[in-house]
Amino acid sequence: MVTIGMILAGLLGILHIVIAYLEMFAKPEVQANAFDMDLDFVKQSGAQLALKNQGIYNAALGVLFLLGFVMFTAHAQVVFFELLSLFVVVVGLYGGATVTKKIYLIQALPGAVTLLLLFLRYTSNRLTSDN
Repeated sequence: MVTIGMILAGLLGILHIVIAYLEMFAKPEVQANAFDMDLDFVKQSGAQLALKNQGIYNAALGVLFLLGFVMFTAHAQVVFFELLSLFVVVVGLYGGATVTKKIYLIQALPGAVTLLLLFLRYTSNRLTSDN
């Protein structure tokens, strides 16, 4: 389970880099479609600035996920990815409630599955150590 969780953590990192690309560099038509926003709104300079600002946060989150593989030992990686996954779930729930329901599926659900699979190691370790 932890191995699958680690793979999903890497995929979450890639996902957030893709989201950052959409927010920072994609054409307004693509952004409007991806984020269920009105095209006229997305074309406004203020909206573009806000999207780029949000994009840098998603880029940083994606990079943190990927750097976790080279910066930490195995146990520390799992804990680090659990924390980042929890953050993704919280942000995904807020985004799904305030922006578009697609965020529940695209961001919150993958974060929750990753968190669950990584967290299951505690349960499996307890079960095996009790015997």
